[in-house]
Amino acid sequence: MTTTPPVLLRTADELHARVRRGRRAVVMTMGALHEGHATLIRTAREIAGADGEVVVTVFVNPLQFGAGEDLDRYPRTLDADLEIAGRAGADAVFAPSVDEVYPGGEPQVRVTAGPMGERLEGASRPGHFDGMLTVVAKLLHLTRPDLALYGQKDAQQLALIRRMVRDLNFGVEIVGVPTVREEDGLALSSRNRFLSTAERRTALALSQALFAGQDRHAAQEALRARAREVPATRARAEALGALGESRAAADAHAVATSAPGSATAVRDAARLVLDDAARATPPLELDYLALVDPSDFTEIGDDHTGEAVLAVAARVGATRLIDNVHLTFGTLGAAS
Repeated sequence: MTTTPPVLLRTADELHARVRRGRRAVVMTMGALHEGHATLIRTAREIAGADGEVVVTVFVNPLQFGAGEDLDRYPRTLDADLEIAGRAGADAVFAPSVDEVYPGGEPQVRVTAGPMGERLEGASRPGHFDGMLTVVAKLLHLTRPDLALYGQKDAQQLALIRRMVRDLNFGVEIVGVPTVREEDGLALSSRNRFLSTAERRTALALSQALFAGQDRHAAQEALRARAREVPATRARAEALGALGESRAAADAHAVATSAPGSATAVRDAARLVLDDAARATPPLELDYLALVDPSDFTEIGDDHTGEAVLAVAARVGATRLIDNVHLTFGTLGAAS
């Protein structure tokens, strides 16, 4: 890992003048770096290797902020960002101006996110994903990486970037990196600094709701796995009864052959936590709670098998936060 400060580059010409060595890995950020970003940079360093190059972009993209959102309020901390990026292993920080990225003003030709970009975050923030994909496309062209890394906390963003790269034949590998959390479970975000002490207590309901849904999912998967292991006899009913599932024990065969897991029960477990937080002081104002197929971000049914994303967005005070966990239906266990 490098111990020298990263080179600060302001223009694409400066970046293109650098001698390429090995693979170039890019981590795109809007600045205000924290441990979540540092994890992305460290992962990029590991993948690129000692002979590769890690470039961190710092650019607050005006296209992805809607009316009334916090573009002017968004923190700008370039000096601190350079220090964090350097410690994590970045070779260069590319921090272009708005004029550098959009030399002709707001672009008239943009990338459109399509139907997936109109759901969840897209419904709450119209035009956000069009602006995000447009700047990601431009930054991929400007930085010319071999691979680019993004956090799984922004699950819909990551899915859309992967879709854009596939649909439009970008020659770059997209790597998703697991969400980094603070000790109390709150997902790391540049917006966390805006929370007061009381607001932060309420905000913990986002991760607690996801964990409640995750726990319910794991219990269902464990029950069904156990049901499949025990012969379809009285012993199966007794085994299920020992797990505290008396209703299931009454019809063990039905449990063993039922749907892999109940999406409804997962949603309900998470919503109970959020409903409590809505009555807290200050209250949590829920935007959405969704359990979706990660391929298109449509809601899944109780017969779903395979990957799913349990996602939540809410506002506490003036701060809007998002979070998610990944689940797998149809096999024992769940991954966050």
